[in-house]
Amino acid sequence: MFQGLRTVIYHVADIEQAKAWYASLLGLQPYFDEPFYVGFNVGGYELGLHPLEAKSAAYSLTYWGVPDAEKALAQLLEMGAAEHEPLQDVGGGIKVAAVKDPFGNVVGVIENPHFTLEPAA
Repeated sequence: MFQGLRTVIYHVADIEQAKAWYASLLGLQPYFDEPFYVGFNVGGYELGLHPLEAKSAAYSLTYWGVPDAEKALAQLLEMGAAEHEPLQDVGGGIKVAAVKDPFGNVVGVIENPHFTLEPAA
């Protein structure tokens, strides 16, 4: 089911400050830049910044690439995982969902038709 790692999400209190810091660190600008999410393409993998809500617990979220997010989510739930974030289309044909595995870890799946693996610069 899993095709490989695709995305890691860092939750940040100040998305504008975090965007500037990571742009400086990486030496590149984000390819996706919205108030609700900032995404950097780093050697074919995505580093995402997500604004942290005051009531949320901080955690990192890693997305595993899958060919069909709906099917992958269903399989994870059948295997005893609990829904953490429902399946959603985030635009451009990209679909994401996340579960908590039986051990409390947050595991995400991403169906991204635009993903291509490029060598790191």
